[in-house]
Amino acid sequence: MKNQPQDLIQFHEQPQLKDATLLMAFTGWMDGGEVSTGTVNRIIHLLDAEPFAELDSEPFYIFNFPGSMDTAAMFRPDIEVVDGLVLSVDMPENTFYWHKKSNLVFFVGQEPHLCWPTYRDALIYLAERIGISRILFTGSFGGAVPHTRQPRLYITASEERLLKEMEPFRVRRTSYEGPGSFMSYFMTQVPTAGLEMVSLIAEIPGYLHGKNPMSIEAVTRRLAKILQLPLELDSLRQASNNWEEHISTIVEENDELLEKIREMERDYDDALIADDAE
Repeated sequence: MKNQPQDLIQFHEQPQLKDATLLMAFTGWMDGGEVSTGTVNRIIHLLDAEPFAELDSEPFYIFNFPGSMDTAAMFRPDIEVVDGLVLSVDMPENTFYWHKKSNLVFFVGQEPHLCWPTYRDALIYLAERIGISRILFTGSFGGAVPHTRQPRLYITASEERLLKEMEPFRVRRTSYEGPGSFMSYFMTQVPTAGLEMVSLIAEIPGYLHGKNPMSIEAVTRRLAKILQLPLELDSLRQASNNWEEHISTIVEENDELLEKIREMERDYDDALIADDAE
């Protein structure tokens, strides 16, 4: 049967690690501003981490969803056609990387549409096979943070001990009820496999769309502290500054949005003062 965990992972090599951390990112539900994939891909690039395995995508995605063209377009793969020739078809990818010196494994994938338990089993199989003991996911959601301020960071964990362990990194504890992600489901499953898991989620400006370099930089810096990684982040800082200046220039032309942002800034600063006073 093809959907057995050992059949869904294609290894190019098999790292043998001990108590390694798996840092995960997904496109889709919790990748606003490309904070999830943008952050993890940046760390992979900075560490020159090497790909070593893929998770077979075939069982997990819908490509022909019934409904309007706008709805169906959300599920179909992107293609590129130039001068009558099809150059590429962008199928879902789920790739694992590793960096031996830092004892880190990375996973960048697309959140599965289907068969969540099977996808879960494949991830747990790989973790057990190569020596992973902790999983760390990073993502984002659109909220009331203005683009002129740092994103607020929230933490969710598979056990109380991990929440206390994260307190020195100035993160808030998540409170939420509503539609859930695969990662929230996955977090409920990992303890039975002897794994522990933390999610670090950034609240980013809900009024903006597209890549958010400021939030990517902020989350990357926090992860560098949590994982004790000596990363060179000057390029991220410059991209963040350029992005903020560009967005501010656009906002200046919209009086209604500008006033809304000024109100967000006041609320953000007042909450920060209150937090510091506690």
